[in-house]
Amino acid sequence: MYSLAYSPCPNDTFIFAALTNGLLSDAPRMNVVLDDVEALNSAAAEGRYELTKVSYGAIPYLTDHYRILRSGGALGRGVGPLLIAREPRDLASFGADARFAIPGERTTAYLLLRLALGREPNVVVMRFDRIMDAVLAGEVDAGLIIHESRFVYAGLGLHKVIDVGDWWEATTGNPLPLGAILVRRDIEPERGRTIDDAIRRSLAFAYEREDAIIDYVREHAFEMDDDVMHKHIDLYVNEFTRDLGTDGIAAVEALFARAADAGLIPATRRAEFV
Repeated sequence: MYSLAYSPCPNDTFIFAALTNGLLSDAPRMNVVLDDVEALNSAAAEGRYELTKVSYGAIPYLTDHYRILRSGGALGRGVGPLLIAREPRDLASFGADARFAIPGERTTAYLLLRLALGREPNVVVMRFDRIMDAVLAGEVDAGLIIHESRFVYAGLGLHKVIDVGDWWEATTGNPLPLGAILVRRDIEPERGRTIDDAIRRSLAFAYEREDAIIDYVREHAFEMDDDVMHKHIDLYVNEFTRDLGTDGIAAVEALFARAADAGLIPATRRAEFV
């Protein structure tokens, strides 16, 4: 049995529901842990789980422990984190003393914000589902939101400052790498490929038999309504989820290269895929 950690967000639970609930034949058994992605980033730094979801922003610090699987991750177009504020404004209007709420220092969202700003901002780290409330309460000048928050912030009267995913796509032409499934290096590559295949089969099962897995997804969906839940799945689960392919791998390598050139990650680290 393998330890497998991922977030309770609908895209992850949709992908892994069949695999982790014993709905696939001849699939590896999993001992599942659900946690916030920044907590998973921290756990991966210790090599705690054999299989784990992490942010691409964290991967350059994890290459001694893990390789990247080609399936199960979050990468695409139109999937970017958003910087939001209480009033309409642009990114250039924030001075050096502005306080930004971020969902974690090793998240891809924060890496992108620093690339777009061209400097190190003054940040307050908090769990992703607290950020909108912090912005509304005036605790921070702006908040960097991820996951389902992008579907509900406008209804709270908040305003988009910048979609850092749109910035990335316009700047590089690449889709945006957000998160990946890693496999620990003590698992043989052939076994890693078997797990990769099991994740693809789990995803195919979810599309073919949504009725069999949707209660599991709903159970962990932070009380969001079904409409938001399905929008979340439709956005973050896409053709790159099944397999990164050459375009996805090129996007990952471009993110790491740009971040290394900016001095934000170690220049010696490279992505290694199973």
